[in-house]
Amino acid sequence: MLGFLAARQAGLDDPLRLRRAESTRRVLGLELNPDRDVDRIHGNGINTIDIDAIEGRYMLSGGADGVIAIYDLENFSGKPQYTCKAVCTVGRSSQYVHKFSVETVQWYPYDTGMFVSSAFDKTMKVWDTETLKPAEVFQFEDNVYSHHLSSIARKHSLIAVGTKNPKIQLCDLKSGSRIHVLQGHRAEVLSVQWSPRYEHILASASADSKVKVWDVRRASGSLLTLDQHNGDKTKASSEAVNTAHNGRVNGLCFTGDGLYILTAGTDDRMRLWNSATGENTLVNYGKVCNESRKKLQFTVSRGCSPEFVFVPCGSSIAVYALHTGELVAMHRGHYNNVDCCEFHPDYQELYSGGKDGNILAWVPVLRASDVEEESNSSNKAAANQSSVNPAFQDAWSSDED
Repeated sequence: MLGFLAARQAGLDDPLRLRRAESTRRVLGLELNPDRDVDRIHGNGINTIDIDAIEGRYMLSGGADGVIAIYDLENFSGKPQYTCKAVCTVGRSSQYVHKFSVETVQWYPYDTGMFVSSAFDKTMKVWDTETLKPAEVFQFEDNVYSHHLSSIARKHSLIAVGTKNPKIQLCDLKSGSRIHVLQGHRAEVLSVQWSPRYEHILASASADSKVKVWDVRRASGSLLTLDQHNGDKTKASSEAVNTAHNGRVNGLCFTGDGLYILTAGTDDRMRLWNSATGENTLVNYGKVCNESRKKLQFTVSRGCSPEFVFVPCGSSIAVYALHTGELVAMHRGHYNNVDCCEFHPDYQELYSGGKDGNILAWVPVLRASDVEEESNSSNKAAANQSSVNPAFQDAWSSDED
């Protein structure tokens, strides 16, 4: 680290390299933080969480009890030990609460004044954060498994919605109506996600073992159907042609730069795909336990070198190197299966929710050498201050003195 700092100070190195090196070190040092608790609000399992991208301060959670909670992650106590308080909830006593399990929650990408939730009561609700009342309610004919808003869109305000119906619904926030459907899957759509690189590109994962990539401007079918065998028909039976997994595909995630797509299936496999060509990169992650019948929310780090993948695996969270498939760590702390996890790119922290009703915070831990360096540097600074020429000493006065 001192070498990076010296090179950065001398102008010999790109500041991005220092930032990526420190981000990587922090991710590799993640541990369950005993000093940080998150208010326990949900009586049942937690299906989904999301951290706002504007301030990185507020976190949403949605549970199997239909309850939605908003937490403040900032520590204003001045003490290392604190609890992330729930600032507001949409509980069972609210007339607007979802009647059944909340499957997905997401902040509006540009403003914390609005968020969107979808649930098994066949509705998707657009909420006003100030009043905690729905500004818009979209009603569907089937259970809603997943929805997603684009984080980069400037030319559209579409929400992609995956339901028990094989058709993907596109809802327009501006008009408050469903404007289009994407047809191609043959079973329920378990996960949908917009590309963080191209605003019109959408990926979908289904129980029909297929993952499709769409350009929503095209009236015809999908751009790509991902094939785990990369077109080698000798390795695929006639039933398995152009399938991404040999089971239900319930996990889907773009990398932060949008160049790759990660998928997870009930065949206990995770695969990494080139998002432009649809090619299976053949990275071997080994057996990735996946018993979920619904959407599995996993996440990818941002700003690291290499990048890492955080995947719920039973009651643990498995951490893999993105491009090599190496299992880097297993984080254990939940008492029951983990259903969702979310990476906080500002602080390289991880939050996870499980069927035990708990949200756990995984925070980088300082190494012993770092603590020693901090104490040594403070001692040196104190010694230097006493030997400084009086002409260079701080001569500012204070009204408080």
